[in-house]
Amino acid sequence: MSEKDQLTSSPSTTSTERTAKADVSGVSRRRFLGGIGGAAAVAAIGAAGGLAVGAKTGQAGVEDDLEAIGDASSATAATLWRDACFKFRVDAATFNQGVNLPDHVTNGDEARYPSRIGSFTKALPHNRYGEVDSYAWSTFMAAMNSGSPAAFENVKLGGGRPMTNPQSGLAFDLEGADSHALAPLLPPPALASSEEAAEMVELYWMALLRDTNFDDYDSSNLAADAADDLSKFSTADFKGPREGGQVTAQTLFRDPFPGQAVGPYISQFFHLPTPFCAQFVDNHNRTFLPGSDHMTSYSDWLTVQNGGAVGSIAYDPNRRYIRNGRDLSAWVQNDVLFQAYFNAALILVTPANASQGQSGGSGAPLNPGNPYAHSRTQAGFATFGAPGILGLMCEVATRALQATWYQKWFVHRRLRPEAFGGLVHVQRTKNRWPGVLHPSILNAPVLDRVHSKFGSYLQPQAYPEGSPVHGSFTAGHATVAGACVTILKAHFDENHVLSNPVQVTPDGLGTVPYSGPDLTVGGELNKLASNVATGRNIAGVHWRSDSVQSMLLGEALAISIMRDQRAGHNETREGFYKGQTFTKFDGTKVTV
Repeated sequence: MSEKDQLTSSPSTTSTERTAKADVSGVSRRRFLGGIGGAAAVAAIGAAGGLAVGAKTGQAGVEDDLEAIGDASSATAATLWRDACFKFRVDAATFNQGVNLPDHVTNGDEARYPSRIGSFTKALPHNRYGEVDSYAWSTFMAAMNSGSPAAFENVKLGGGRPMTNPQSGLAFDLEGADSHALAPLLPPPALASSEEAAEMVELYWMALLRDTNFDDYDSSNLAADAADDLSKFSTADFKGPREGGQVTAQTLFRDPFPGQAVGPYISQFFHLPTPFCAQFVDNHNRTFLPGSDHMTSYSDWLTVQNGGAVGSIAYDPNRRYIRNGRDLSAWVQNDVLFQAYFNAALILVTPANASQGQSGGSGAPLNPGNPYAHSRTQAGFATFGAPGILGLMCEVATRALQATWYQKWFVHRRLRPEAFGGLVHVQRTKNRWPGVLHPSILNAPVLDRVHSKFGSYLQPQAYPEGSPVHGSFTAGHATVAGACVTILKAHFDENHVLSNPVQVTPDGLGTVPYSGPDLTVGGELNKLASNVATGRNIAGVHWRSDSVQSMLLGEALAISIMRDQRAGHNETREGFYKGQTFTKFDGTKVTV
């Protein structure tokens, strides 16, 4: 496979249920750029994408130019430097123009259902069954297909909530793979599939278990019932991790990433003290009161689907460490884009020093491939040092959002779990769409538990507004998580064992020492990404496939940016820097 091919990820050809009936959707980049015109369009295309490691288009030419600069006068050297930078940018753009773009494969639901019941329609007007108004849908799709800012202003909304920034999915950037140049490995499951049903069963159980502490799953009858119920699905339908072929208390609601199933559910980076230079950040959090669930009545549900607002959050008067799904849902409601990973980076980069008391960090060593790891005369700083690592980790976040926003608005437009819950409720009570939803969701025992507790078959939400007003696939939180954690794994020694790990007390007010299997930097970073991504599932606003595929998408995006940057680093000259190796989410190694 060529380097250009490696920059893209294409949907797997081995998935029969998802890809066999899928179609290709999304705004055509060629058609969209046709409206830019002439040289501007060429320049825009050339600016997108990411330069692969070792591409002769950049580094070889730059080395020759730098030698010439070293022999020139200061004035001439400045001109040569400017021209070398220009050449590098042009070469990088030319390289990325030739990168093979992936097919953006959907699950086919949008074409399959004329009523659009399988698509994201939140904030548009709906009828009493939750089916979108056809004219409103046509105004929505006119904007999606044209990319015209004026067309977005003409979309007919149903209530007061606006669409969340669809045009960001069409943004260009000058670094890393363009938003159109990456695709999830698999499209989301289809509406009527058994995999979609299995994911929804998991989401109902997540809602029922929000107030059960993660550390209590091994003694909870409710958690045992959830694990038994999910174990009945085949591994092709339910893709969560298992032990001995069964979902267990230790694997429940976790992801199949290296280190993910080791130790407590919540990553140490949510609990360890966070040194913030001269300040100190305490990791107690504002959370919701137990039982604070929303959108459980059909009238509330329909109001929210139309863009309205119902209800409010009841906050716990005490701040607590994250101990259960309710606490985690509260944390991921309004977190700063790269907050969890910036905190983790501060913990990792700050030396462990007992004299510093609470402001000491973990003192994790840098990746063994760091070019300054064995330098006699230099230490990293703006490149390959703490400021450079912290800045790059934040830098990938906005690029990750652009990549995921293109998938959300212009490719998949996947319905949110709350909308699927509305379909389940209407079908169970009105038989509106016979034969559409898979029997394993309509006959799921968990539905009777939900109905007994809430009086409906709707999916209970952690937030009164339910999901944001943008499609479900891919997931913003998860894509950013995948990107930021990839940066950290690439720059720190992932095999380093964290010292003084902790566990949260049952009331969430404090921590106690953890005793158990070693917790490594790599495993706890994987866990951190999963906690944030899965926390959105537990809150009710995303699916398992959203979170997993999005973390992989963010990982690919971060690797493309690091490759772009490496081609411009002086350290790559004369073999000074060989690259940094780390473990990807799928367990394979990569060197960047």
